[in-house]
Amino acid sequence: MALRSRRHWGPAGLTRLFCVTLLLTLGAGLLLRPRGAAPADAPPPPTAAPAYTVDLSTLYSPHAVLTEAGTGTVVAAHGEAEPIYPASMTKIMTVLLALEELPDLDAVLTVPENIFAGLWAANASMAGFQPGEAATVRDLAYGAMLPSGAECSLTLALAAAGSEEAFVEQMNGKAAELGMADTHFCNPTGLHDPGHVSTAADIALLLRAALQNADFRAIFTAHSHTVPPSDLHPEGFTVRSTLFRDLNGPQVTGGEILGGKTGYTDEAGHCMASMANLGGREYILVTAGAPGDVRSEDFHILDTRNVYSQLGAQLAQ
Repeated sequence: MALRSRRHWGPAGLTRLFCVTLLLTLGAGLLLRPRGAAPADAPPPPTAAPAYTVDLSTLYSPHAVLTEAGTGTVVAAHGEAEPIYPASMTKIMTVLLALEELPDLDAVLTVPENIFAGLWAANASMAGFQPGEAATVRDLAYGAMLPSGAECSLTLALAAAGSEEAFVEQMNGKAAELGMADTHFCNPTGLHDPGHVSTAADIALLLRAALQNADFRAIFTAHSHTVPPSDLHPEGFTVRSTLFRDLNGPQVTGGEILGGKTGYTDEAGHCMASMANLGGREYILVTAGAPGDVRSEDFHILDTRNVYSQLGAQLAQ
């Protein structure tokens, strides 16, 4: 049947004609476009993130994990889920929890006299505060993190929770909250205890969370901190980062090391949790179990420079 002349079409007929014409045009376009081809105005497909190769097989440390600080994405890992003794990397948790429980950093605490005998007997590292000395939460936090002062860690723990045992419960509660499923703390200092265990992966998770706290980040990345005068230190004194003391410069290929917490016991070996800026991004590296003693070469620092330089060289290309 022939179509009627356009002059006899009503509004409804014209609408139907327009729809038919549009469908025929779209159909022709679909038939002409190769199968699987995107429309001309479609956005380009996402570009996959470049893959970087970081060789951990040459490290002295049998446990290592490198992650992006911002996303938590693992770049490289080896032995990261195996149990380790975290030694003084424990103080990352101690300082973070103390800052949360004692938010007034200018509050003055007294370093208890009765904690020193046990710390001296254990040959614990000390920041230099004296028995009975008055110090602020801020000064003690720097003292715990930079020179790894055990007297600072215990003073903060006692002030935050009333007893070391109660503070350890809080540490383990915080670890569970952060998803550190393979970690159990027995003390706030990192002194050896067979039940005081973690993994490199868990410590990386802890450090990433701790760096979200602005006060912690300032402490963690400091090279030194000057403690003001007190009755027992009339001229004050300066505490210095063990990392930057032994690092011989923070620069690595493609960036720089921003901060870190070292650790050592006979049982743990040398370990370190650190952060670096490479190619404009921040990365976290945790290494543990490097051989040696307090007089040997700093194998954990050599490992840290090795890993960051490998990644930094690729990012700089």
